Amino acid sequence: MDENGLIYGLELQARALTPQYGECNEVRFFIATNSLKPTNQVHLLQYNEEQGNIQSKIFEHALGEVWKLNSCPNDARLLASVYNVQNGAQVLTQAALLTLPQNLDSDENEQIKSEYIPWAQVEKLDTGRLGERVKTIEFHPSQEQTMGCVIDNKLAIMQRAESSTRVVAEVSSTGSSTKHMSPFTTGKWSHHHQGHQFLALHDCSVRAYDVRDVQHCAWSIEEAHGQLVRDVDCNPNKQCHLATGGDDGYLKVWDCRMPKAPVFARSDHSHWVWSVRFNTFHDQLILSSSSDCKVLLTCAGSVSSEAEGTSASGLESTISAGMDDRRKLFLDGLLQTFDQHEDSVYCVEWSNVDPWIFASLSYDGRVIISKVPKQYKYQIIF
Repeated sequence: MDENGLIYGLELQARALTPQYGECNEVRFFIATNSLKPTNQVHLLQYNEEQGNIQSKIFEHALGEVWKLNSCPNDARLLASVYNVQNGAQVLTQAALLTLPQNLDSDENEQIKSEYIPWAQVEKLDTGRLGERVKTIEFHPSQEQTMGCVIDNKLAIMQRAESSTRVVAEVSSTGSSTKHMSPFTTGKWSHHHQGHQFLALHDCSVRAYDVRDVQHCAWSIEEAHGQLVRDVDCNPNKQCHLATGGDDGYLKVWDCRMPKAPVFARSDHSHWVWSVRFNTFHDQLILSSSSDCKVLLTCAGSVSSEAEGTSASGLESTISAGMDDRRKLFLDGLLQTFDQHEDSVYCVEWSNVDPWIFASLSYDGRVIISKVPKQYKYQIIF
């Protein structure tokens, strides 16, 4: 694969992408289509570095157009899909759990016969009593049976084993009618705080709710962006640090203990920022994607876990100081612009297996699997 990446094209529009988090060996991503046509699809892509190609397995998503897709970190076969359904003149957004077959390779013949590989199970989630528009279903990082559900102006915790759902947070409406209700945008589990906090985006703000209690906001960053906050991601290697992207075109890194101002900010995008992601191995590298049709690779080394002075022991600090001359070359700021997309890039995701590989998805159905440029890779490694 060259610096421009490998392209995989869909026939339908798409805006849902997720790595297969439960997979430990192969570089795999799920993508799902977002079409008004009757049959939508979920594609499982596998990148083969030796052969330099992308192999795919295709599943039918007959429930409706997919707006969000998440994979379970504790079960490689499990996916959560958020999709639209038509109910008369009304459009509802619902959710379902999709289970892959146990042996995908043996199902290749099934795909030849019927075009699609059948799911092992499709389980629709009962979200109707909570609201009309599901925003996301988030699997807990370590508790396999626990999921966070953001729906309208509510945050609910679902326990699959007990078939129970409880609302832990709700934002009030701005008027007497539900039409004036300001809903959550999306949300995500925190990697820290013993797995008890869920981050919810509301208008221009980020709020962390302790899910052990009801309406317990542990901390918040009010007016995090000048316009709507679109996405949030936690730094898995540095406590209390998170990244946000918003409609003001900014990528920001925050320390939740100091919510008044970001510790790092860039405005290299010229339109809305839809997705932000820390590299889980080298968190100084941050990806962002935007409706300016670009994916940007940014270095935030000064606020990363790899920054000088964050080492736990004196020996590590000495080694870090000895590498100071080399690290000075790797300054904060924009490292690389990836501009192979021709439409809004709604998703960008790092591979959970290879720290140098990532995938991006634009609305026209183009998936590009790219690599961190070699000069930056070698500068980090050596």
